[in-house]
Amino acid sequence: MKKLITAMAMFASVAAFSQVTLGARANLLFNTSSAKWKDIKNTASNAWESNGKSNTGFNFGLSAKINLPVTSLFVMPEIYYTSIKNSVEVNDPVAGKNIELEAKNDRIDIPVLLGYNLMGETLSAFVGPVFSVNTSKDNKFENFTESETKDFGVGYQFGANVTLKKFVINARYEGAFSKDERKFINTVGGNNTEINYDNRPSFFILGLGYNF
Repeated sequence: MKKLITAMAMFASVAAFSQVTLGARANLLFNTSSAKWKDIKNTASNAWESNGKSNTGFNFGLSAKINLPVTSLFVMPEIYYTSIKNSVEVNDPVAGKNIELEAKNDRIDIPVLLGYNLMGETLSAFVGPVFSVNTSKDNKFENFTESETKDFGVGYQFGANVTLKKFVINARYEGAFSKDERKFINTVGGNNTEINYDNRPSFFILGLGYNF
């Protein structure tokens, strides 16, 4: 109990002397193969040339930036509703051909990021984990039904914010510590065809925000 009271007192002290900024955020998510600059540059170029039609998802939510006292460090917890899609080509022995399964995923993402103000409030960089809770169930594609989906996943993000008055330009990369594991089943004549889908795509994320 004493430790709990001490921890609560320390948190209250930090909150009292910290500068907290709350804002709304909206982002587009583009599937990218790695965090290498070449791959991210190609992803951004393809998105520009296709007028954004190549994006694989979007999210929107809230972000809180908590500047720590007597330092340029800050903590940035966020919460987003995210909708993404990814596809994989598999062999369907029942149909006797390859088909493309589209794995859709609606989830709640909670990044908890540690950042550093590089140029006051104008330019900042950040890094940290992102926790994801899957909210989509029983997706169907052609004759396949999604029967099993991993409910919880962990990834990581790093990136930068540029703040111009109350507007924020956000760019970041998201990778994965755990994969998106699913099972698709096609039942024909009492026989089941099972396909395991094991993947969590990486994303280049680009968006805008507004601080209240």
